Amino acid sequence: MKIILLGPPGAGKGTQAAMLVEKYKIPQISTGDMLRAAVRDQSPMGIKAKECMDAGGLVPDEVVVGIVRERLQLQDCQDGFILDGFPRTLPQADALKQVLVELGKQLDAVISLQVDIESLVERLTGRRTCADCGRGFHLRYDPPAQDGSCSSCGGKLVQRADDCEDTIRNRMEVYHQQTAPLEEYYRSEGALKAVDGMGEIAAVQQAIISALQGK
Repeated sequence: MKIILLGPPGAGKGTQAAMLVEKYKIPQISTGDMLRAAVRDQSPMGIKAKECMDAGGLVPDEVVVGIVRERLQLQDCQDGFILDGFPRTLPQADALKQVLVELGKQLDAVISLQVDIESLVERLTGRRTCADCGRGFHLRYDPPAQDGSCSSCGGKLVQRADDCEDTIRNRMEVYHQQTAPLEEYYRSEGALKAVDGMGEIAAVQQAIISALQGK
């Protein structure tokens, strides 16, 4: 099963990907994980990526695509993979298509988690994390027993900087401008499967599995 997961920040891609990994016994591959692994292993593309990062610049598309190509050739991807966070743009999607052709692979589906942005902002701004033990809470859906204190260790609960509303809305705008056009790209190829991402975790998972049936 060869899958791409699309969806804005906080849509639940990580949670759903972990469940799909367990069900289909295929690896979840994220851009960040690939970059770190390539740099650690000093692969040819990893060395180029490190040079860019050490110079304070962004890793260019051609290097990221090269790292994706290296990763998809590893043994654990023989039966499939879940791409999470790649591609992010139309040029990356074109490059991925070429890589898959070169490797003799073909996407089975592109799962796009559909979410209500205002509900997503509420979901993200309500997250809190214990500064001591790292346990996560949500002010509405999973509140601590005592305001501001971790129910496990009593540590102080803090809000991550990227969970502030202004930051979240900026991330949503970036996603809309750069990544949302990928939906039309993959829809035109008959690969897109839109799934309601606002339900309970198990319900979203079942909807994804149903969308993948027959693939």
